Order: sequence, then C-alpha cells, then structure tokens
Amino acid sequence: MKPITLFLLLSAWIYGGIPNTRQLMVVTSSSWSASSGTLQRYEKRGGKWVKTGRRISVKLGRKGLGWGRGLHTIPKGAHPIKREGDGKGVAGIFRLKNAFGYYPFKAKYPYRVYKATDHCVDDTHSRYYNRIVDSKHVQHDYRSFEHMRFAKNYYKYGIVVDHNAFGTAKAKRGAGSCIFLHIKSRPTAGCTVMSEAQIKTIIRWLDPAKHPLLVQGPKKIVGGLLKQVGLVR
Repeated sequence: MKPITLFLLLSAWIYGGIPNTRQLMVVTSSSWSASSGTLQRYEKRGGKWVKTGRRISVKLGRKGLGWGRGLHTIPKGAHPIKREGDGKGVAGIFRLKNAFGYYPFKAKYPYRVYKATDHCVDDTHSRYYNRIVDSKHVQHDYRSFEHMRFAKNYYKYGIVVDHNAFGTAKAKRGAGSCIFLHIKSRPTAGCTVMSEAQIKTIIRWLDPAKHPLLVQGPKKIVGGLLKQVGLVR
C-alpha cells in the first residue's frame, strides 16, 4: 500500500489548539444529507501518513451531518449547523475523550466502565447538559438523558467525541450533545456507528500519546478540514 504523504501547510496560529496528531480517523459521506459513509484510519510514521487498516462502512445521523463545535473553523454563513434533536451527526475536527463500555477492556486509551445509573444528559435546561453523570450522586434537574448502559449492546463499546465542549460548563445549549462512536447497524440520532469488532479494533489502536483526532464531513469539505488540521495530500 502506497503511503499518503501529507505536507504541513499552516502555521500553528492558524489552526490554534489543534494538537500535533499522529493518528487520524477520517469519516467521509457523499453529501450533507447522506446517513452513511466510510471511515479510514491514518497514522504518521517517519514523517509520512499511511493508511491503517481497511476502510470500513459506517452509519451516521439519520438526517445526515451538520457543522459541529470542535477544533475547526466553521465558514461564515455555513449550513447546516448541528442542533439538539435534529437527527444529524457532526461535521468538523474533534478530539476524542475517553473510550467506554459495559465491561473492562485492555487498551492504551483512557477507558471507563459505565453503569446503568450513568446518564448522558441532553436536556438543554440542565446544569449537566452534554455531560455524563452518575444519577445517584447529582441533583436530578434533567428530564431527558441517555442511559450509558442498557439491555442492548449499542454502548457495549464506544468512544466519546469532544463535540460542543463535552463534559464542561462551556457547552452551548442546544448545539447538540452526547455524540459518540459506538455499535449499531443503522443510522442514529447523531452518532457515528459500526460493528462491535470494528469499534474494538479502533479502541485498541488509539494511543493518547499520538493525540488522535476525528475528521468527519461530506467529501466536499473534508479536504478543507484537513487543511485546518495543517495537513493536505
């Protein structure tokens, strides 16, 4: 397999805050409204970027994608923009928070085992909006949330996407919450999903020392997103 060489174009001040990543996941869809796409992993080796593993098929939000809030610059007047409850996944450049699951899992990447009492809050009126909290230990000021562990295997393994200042008080109300990579075979309310074997492979591959990032969007904007990261073909 030929390496894909990506040259540094932009100075650090242009893409301020984007880490010097050596692991990249690129999810590409055919259009803003497409509810499926492909995921390809890349890793920087000896100054060159090479493909890692096979390209896999993924499902996205049932209404496609909208610009999310991450490390990228959103173009002026851009449309569509991700909103709470719109059924869209997120387009842009995102850090990854912790991986998670129902059971312990050996991995380099930070990994948390969630319980049935752990909730991801998507109620825009809650002080815990876009955070995962243990419902036994917080004031229950929310009506809408997702169980982080339930009978189905959807969250048996997953990864938190750092969209909209996940886990902090800086999250913008109504801009979308609880965005994950996880297990599922059909389009979602806003997450990117794949098979159990595929998500486990990704979790094992992730290395916190390599500052992995997710780049996701329709093919018409992915090239521009890679420029914002400071890398192009």
